[in-house]
Amino acid sequence: MSRRVLVIEDNRDIANLVQMNLRDLPTETDVAYNGREGLAIARKGDYNLVILDLMLPDLDGIEICRALRNEKNYLPILMLTARTSEVDRILGLEIGADDYLTKPFSVRELVARVKAIFRRMDVMGENTKTSDELIQRNGLEIDCEKHEVTLDGEPVSLTSKEFDLLVHFARHPGRVYRREQLLDQVWGYGYEGYEHTVNSHINRLRAKIEKNLTKPSYILTVWGVGYKFSEH
Repeated sequence: MSRRVLVIEDNRDIANLVQMNLRDLPTETDVAYNGREGLAIARKGDYNLVILDLMLPDLDGIEICRALRNEKNYLPILMLTARTSEVDRILGLEIGADDYLTKPFSVRELVARVKAIFRRMDVMGENTKTSDELIQRNGLEIDCEKHEVTLDGEPVSLTSKEFDLLVHFARHPGRVYRREQLLDQVWGYGYEGYEHTVNSHINRLRAKIEKNLTKPSYILTVWGVGYKFSEH
């Protein structure tokens, strides 16, 4: 099955390298060389993935990522950038990027990460076809199809990754997950050394759904192991 990928990258050599190496997956790959053009194309096209440079003319990758995350349909994003600071990497992930790769990068690693994103989206697509499109847990209601969450009838505003994390937990009540497992299964790739990304997402998610942060009733900490979703 061929996928459609949009590469938004102002360095033409890198854009062409990415385009050439994704053909074997197989994919149909389009390229935009500046931010505004890339965002317009992403909004009009039916793509399975955007490979997005952080530093772009006209409109940077952070703003593009934020704009795409406000769209109704979820579009996976792999950030590609020369920035190497930890703050920049964490920022990219926390505003909604599905993965993050710094330049210079290995072509084999790029292809592996693209494949991992496709696999995760396939699993998510199969899950939304099941009978648990509407998950209800003790006043918490998760509409997987509409990508909406309510708590005691009141809407809860979540980022795309917070929503993915909550759905993953709610589908497996009582199962304990280590941080590295959540990174692999929710983010779609093993982010060695980024376990604190899980902590920050869980803290923000708890702040939005828990009535008492000192005694959480949904997402519980299993000390020395990880986290689980309450069975009650």
